[in-house]
Parts: sequence; C-alpha cells; structure tokens
Amino acid sequence: MTSALLAVADLTKDYGTGRRALDAVSFQIHTPQLVGVIGSSGAGKSTLIRCINRLVEPTSGSVKLHDAEITSLRRNDLRAMRRQIGMIFQEYNLVERLTVMQNVLSGRLGYVGLWTSLRYRYPPEDIQAAYALLDRVGLSGFENRRADALSGGQRQRVGIARALMQRPKLLLLDEPTASLDPNTSRQIMELVSNVIHEEQMPAIINIHDVGLAKACCDRIIGMRDGRKVFDGPSSALTNQRLAEVYGSFEAFTEQQAEPVEAAQ
Repeated sequence: MTSALLAVADLTKDYGTGRRALDAVSFQIHTPQLVGVIGSSGAGKSTLIRCINRLVEPTSGSVKLHDAEITSLRRNDLRAMRRQIGMIFQEYNLVERLTVMQNVLSGRLGYVGLWTSLRYRYPPEDIQAAYALLDRVGLSGFENRRADALSGGQRQRVGIARALMQRPKLLLLDEPTASLDPNTSRQIMELVSNVIHEEQMPAIINIHDVGLAKACCDRIIGMRDGRKVFDGPSSALTNQRLAEVYGSFEAFTEQQAEPVEAAQ
C-alpha cells in the first residue's frame, strides 16, 4: 500500500479542566477526497481540525502529511509546514477593509518577504494566479471590491481562493457553511468538492448539515465525546449509524432542526 497523504494516529487533546476533547483518534487518507466530520456540539470536530495544523496543540499522538511529522515540528519548521495546509474558517477571517484581490494575494504571505506583502508588490505570476482563482470560484470582476461589501457566500469564496493561493497539499475547513443559507451552502460545498478533486488533494471539513455532508463528501467520520465512532463512505451512514454518532436518532433529528442564522 502506498503511503498515506495524511495519517493521524492516536491524536489526543486534554484540557487543564480535565476534559478530554480528543481521545486517541486515528485515520488515514490515501486518495484525494473530501472527508466530512460530523457530530454533536462538543464532540471534538473543531479540535480535530485545529490539532492537525497545530492551531491547537495536541497532548499526544501523531499527524503526518506526506510522511512529514507535524506534531514534533519547532516554530520555524511549523510555519513552513503550514504553507502546505490551507485553512478555511466559518467566520471567513478576511481583512474587511482590503479588496478581494488583496485578500486572495494574502495567501502568498508565507512565500514572499514582509516588504513585498506590505506594499502588495507580488510577482506577476502570483497576480495572474489570483485572477485565475477568482474566475474559478465565480468572482471574476470582483477583484477591486472591498471584502466588507460582499455577501456571506462571496466572502467564503474569497476564503477558498485565498487558501488555494497557498498551493496547499491539504485543505481544512472548519464549519464553512454554518452561517450560510441552504442554497449558498450547497454551492460552496460543490465548489470545494470540485476543487479538491481537480487539484488532487485531500480535504477535511467539519459540517453541521448531515444531508449536505452525505450529498457532497466522499467519506464521513463521525465523532462522539472526542472519539471516532464512524468512518466510512457517505452511503454507509444509515439511521442506525447516525444514532451511534449522536446518541440516538431523535437527538440527531433535533440537532439538525436547530435554526441557523443565514448570511445572505
């Protein structure tokens, strides 16, 4: 068997309060695919995503990206490794006063010097790549618009383009559709799925909407109380397996019915 694109082994996170947010979670990704992570609030979904790129420091365990161990890297090496991991957030994390183009080009900050980034004098090839990415995510012609003038769905598309500007080997998405309306959420998920298959990279997405996860994800990991309780193709996520993830099928249906404020 070929080596994994991403290998997570016995990943554990304990907090000082005595709470164990992750309990020896292990999985591997061998092919470019979109992996959805589902579970109730507090199940460990966001902690898992953030421990992979060490935005949260794991207590123990191993994370390897293309056989490079992430968990033992020192600060400078970790900074270099994070260039290879694109991160997309629920709250967009754009610089509101900057233009769409400036936000997208900020995905190259790890590769250009500070003076270049402050003066936005990026190499011509980076600027060309940014235009191509804006076209790819459906924002051609938006390059000079300020980020704070965009809708929620448009902001998330900028976030995707910015992450792709890093030319990453792995894409991590932390509830990117949580504040979007259902139609926009599906568009964003379909965009992410298309991009990661075209780029031949793995992606892991925390997602609240199980129906959307089943429709767009190749594989689903179910989390409960910090443990992995399901890992398989979307088609295998039966009502019985959902009950195991959420405690009961009634708990699952109640959580899915919770209203979500939509960003138009």
